[in-house]
Amino acid sequence: MRRALRIVVITLVAFVIFFGQRWYAYVTNKTSPYDETGIQINSALPAPMRKWGCDKLRANFPNAQPPAGCEAADGKTWM
Repeated sequence: MRRALRIVVITLVAFVIFFGQRWYAYVTNKTSPYDETGIQINSALPAPMRKWGCDKLRANFPNAQPPAGCEAADGKTWM
């Protein structure tokens, strides 16, 4: 039982590290705010983390349309 718990914990930590790094790389990139994987990860996060990520993207791409998950209610402005 203890070994199974350790495997589950290690798997969860690896999952968080992998997707956390991928999300951070997306929100701090200087190439494009429209990376599909980054958009999916960002859209699935809780509102405070998504807002922080969208703020980073907006700082890097101030004149771009917001990607999915970062748009306001009108769909054209940043959240």
